[in-house]
Amino acid sequence: MRLRGAALAACLLAALTAGRLRCEARPNILLLSVDTLRADRLSSYGYSRGTSPNIDRLLDRGVRFAEARTVEPLTAPALASMLTSLHPHEHGSTRNGLRVRTDLLSLPKILRRQGYQTAAFVGSWTLQEKLWGMAGHFERFAEVLNRARWFGMVRREATAEDLNQAAIDWLDQQLTSRDRRPFFLWLHYVEPHAPYRLHRRFLNQLGADPGGELYSASGRYDTEIAYVDHQISRLLDAVSERVDGEVLTIFVADHGESLGEHGYWGHGRHVYEATLWIPMGIVWPERLAPRVIEAPSLIIDLAPTILGLLELPIPEFFQGFDWAPVLSLGADPPVDRESYYQSHRGATGAKEDLSRSRQKGLLEVARLEGWRKEIFRVTNGRRRMFDVRSDRAEEEGLVELRSEVSEDLGRWLEAVRHGLALADELPPPSLSEEDLARLRALGYID
Repeated sequence: MRLRGAALAACLLAALTAGRLRCEARPNILLLSVDTLRADRLSSYGYSRGTSPNIDRLLDRGVRFAEARTVEPLTAPALASMLTSLHPHEHGSTRNGLRVRTDLLSLPKILRRQGYQTAAFVGSWTLQEKLWGMAGHFERFAEVLNRARWFGMVRREATAEDLNQAAIDWLDQQLTSRDRRPFFLWLHYVEPHAPYRLHRRFLNQLGADPGGELYSASGRYDTEIAYVDHQISRLLDAVSERVDGEVLTIFVADHGESLGEHGYWGHGRHVYEATLWIPMGIVWPERLAPRVIEAPSLIIDLAPTILGLLELPIPEFFQGFDWAPVLSLGADPPVDRESYYQSHRGATGAKEDLSRSRQKGLLEVARLEGWRKEIFRVTNGRRRMFDVRSDRAEEEGLVELRSEVSEDLGRWLEAVRHGLALADELPPPSLSEEDLARLRALGYID
C-alpha cells in the first residue's frame, strides 16, 4: 500500500478508537539535519561555489529562512532544542555527553500520540542514547555508527550514504508492513563535520581552483557539503519513488562552523555568526508558497511550526515561535523579535566536578535584537556588540568593554545560570575512558 492511503486509514482508525486525529490524511514528515553546516557556504545563501545545487532546489520549492540561527553551537544541545523547543539550560543537555531531562515532551512524542510512526537515523557519535538520552522519544532510534571518519576512531560515525541506506530500508519495511500510519522520519548527517575529508569527485562541480584552495581545510569543507548535498538528493528521490502522497520536508543545520574566524577553528565555544547562522527551510508542495523569510528565526521554532501547520495543539511551554500563521495565512512576521543564545564547553573532562558540570561549562551568552548583537563572555567579563547586518564577520565591534551586561542580557544570564543549577541535580554522566578519548578526538575536551 502506498502511504497516502495508509495515512487516511490511520486517521479513520484513530477517529473511531481514540478520537485523537481529525479524519483527514496527515502528511508524511521528513526532517533532514546536517551537522556543522554554515549558511554562507550554500549557494542559496550567496556562496559563489556550487556546493549545494540539490539543497538549493529543495529550498526553492518552499520557505527558506534567510536569518535562522541555532540556540547553541553544539550538536547534542542544538538538536535537543530542535525537538523540544526549549533552550539548552531548560532541557539539560548543555554539553555533548550530558543527557536531557527524562520528563521532556517533544515533537516526535506528540506526533506519535497523534498517530505517526516515528523513526530517527543518526550518524553522529555524540547522539548515542547513553550520551544524549532522546532515543525514547522515537519508536525507532537507530545509531548508525559503522565507520571511522575520524582518525583513531573505530566505527563511531556513518557516511551520508550509510545513513540513507538504513533509512530507506526502514521505509521499505513500513511500506510492506500492516502499519498504515504516516511517518515522521528524521536523518542527521554528520558531514561536513571535521576532519573535512576531500571528496575528489565534486572538484569539477565546485569550479576552477587555480591556487589549490579546494585542498585546504576550508576547501575540503566545501567538498563535504557537495557530497552530503548529493546524498540528500538521492534520499529525496528514494522517498519520492516510494511515497504516494504529501511529504512535508524540513531542512536545517544543527550549527555552523568557524573556519579560522577570530582565530578559531571548530564550534561550540563562541556565539559568533559563523557558528550560529544556519540554513533552514520548510517545503510542503501546494500547501506553502515558495518564499524567503528575512525576519529572524530559530531552530527551536521548528517544533511549534510543524504542529501549527498540522493544526495540532502546541504546548504552552514551547519556547519557539509558531510560523504557521505567517506561512499559511499571511500574518506579519516578527521583525523586531529578540533572541538569546548560549555556548558551553564541548564535553565534560575526566577531572571535572560532574555535580557542577553544567554550571562550570557556561562560556558565553548573547542577545540579538534587530541587527544589534551583544555578546558577554562569562569567563572573563568581556562584553562586545556588533551590527551583524553590516558586519556579519563581527570584526568591527561597536563596543568592547569589561563591563556589566545590558539589563535584558543580564536577566537572560541569570535565567541560564538558574536553569543550569537545577539541571545539575540530574544524575551525572557516566563516561567511560573510551567515551572521554573519543570526545577528546572530536575536539570537545582540551
